[in-house]
Amino acid sequence: MSEPSLQPLVEFEHVDFAYDTRAVLGDISLRVMPGELVAVMGASGGGKTTLLRLIGGQLRASAGDVRFDGESVASMSHARLYAARRRMGMLFQMGALFTDQTVFDNVAFALREHTRLPESMIRDLVLMKLHAVGLRGARDLFPAQLSGGMARRVAMARAVALDPALVMYDEPFAGLDPISLGISARLIRTLNDALGLTSIIVSHDVDETFAIADRVFILGNGRLLAQGTPQQLRASSDPLVHQFVRGEPDGPVRFHYPAPDLRDDFLGASARGARP
Repeated sequence: MSEPSLQPLVEFEHVDFAYDTRAVLGDISLRVMPGELVAVMGASGGGKTTLLRLIGGQLRASAGDVRFDGESVASMSHARLYAARRRMGMLFQMGALFTDQTVFDNVAFALREHTRLPESMIRDLVLMKLHAVGLRGARDLFPAQLSGGMARRVAMARAVALDPALVMYDEPFAGLDPISLGISARLIRTLNDALGLTSIIVSHDVDETFAIADRVFILGNGRLLAQGTPQQLRASSDPLVHQFVRGEPDGPVRFHYPAPDLRDDFLGASARGARP
């Protein structure tokens, strides 16, 4: 007897999204299964962060459907969406810690906001999360007293404080030195596996992201260009995937913005004796 198939935790079905008349995403279909660590990659401005906002319900799809744990996000009532968000953790770009609160209070914030646990239990839970990211001893520091890497780890502890089903990481490696970057990447993988999470990472860092991701989605020009394991994408013959994975300066994404022929442009301006 075969085992029943798992339901995707996150599912996009033919999703379009546009800001007014500017199309951002077109016909996006993808699935994220429970327990997976997946990465969403692509050039800047390609709609990666928009994808996370659609999952969290901050934005609504122009067409198609976004589902979280089998339920359409667009059809959720305000109360249902609020409840769904309690099952989502978010690490924002650059951490986004509350600057006037200590490390302890930053991590305790969600527990105080969403539960009625006694303060003694909140204390134990916060210290457990901080210990998991190696910062239990920094509980009384303020964000201004932390390095960039430490601040990112505090933000990770805050993101998993409620033991969410899904954690979304928006550029978790941006601005980190190589040591902090490596620590953060290993922590994301370790937390995902140890806590039974499902994780979605938006990142530009190919090497570190490929080292920890189970699968990778590559967006380009608002479309899902490729998906697969890191090994499959490294071996891809698709020109755009090849260029992105290897960081090549020229290819389908051109180095030069479209312009007139160089010789005609210079000679034409010289012949006219005027500025273009």
